[in-house]
Amino acid sequence: MNHKALALAKILIRNFDQAELLHEHRPPLYDTLCARLAKGTAASKLGASIDIVAPGKLSCPYHFHYAQEEMFVILEGHGTLRVAGEMLPLKTGDVIFVPPGPEYPHQLINTSDAPLKYLSVSTREQPEICEYPDSNKYLAYVSSGEARSFDVIQRSENSLDYWDGEA
Repeated sequence: MNHKALALAKILIRNFDQAELLHEHRPPLYDTLCARLAKGTAASKLGASIDIVAPGKLSCPYHFHYAQEEMFVILEGHGTLRVAGEMLPLKTGDVIFVPPGPEYPHQLINTSDAPLKYLSVSTREQPEICEYPDSNKYLAYVSSGEARSFDVIQRSENSLDYWDGEA
């Protein structure tokens, strides 16, 4: 390939089988290998990752987004989608669409004895607020490029009065 083609390939193409996997391990419930595929690409409104959840483990805390939409494609294995208080079975080939809002808190669970591998695709709507119903937490963030320029997580009972600290 010529220089222009190489430069384009670098910012436009990722191979998830060749992506570096990071281990996110939080005993006793969470154990995932993941690769953030959109990092370093030309994408500004889409995020993508590959996640491999260990047998019997959870991918992330039960949550919902106020701004971002998500899509999950089950590539290998089977498990369960915990969504809106229900448990839905998942298998290879399933595609899950989760719109933003409190109607669809969600979490992927590997309820099998083999790894659960899936592709996640999300919009990068900002600012973003995530709510975690099980732990009564909120995450608010704004990203600038690859880094978050604002990132705070707390519980609602720690909320300040609007006028706190103002003159």
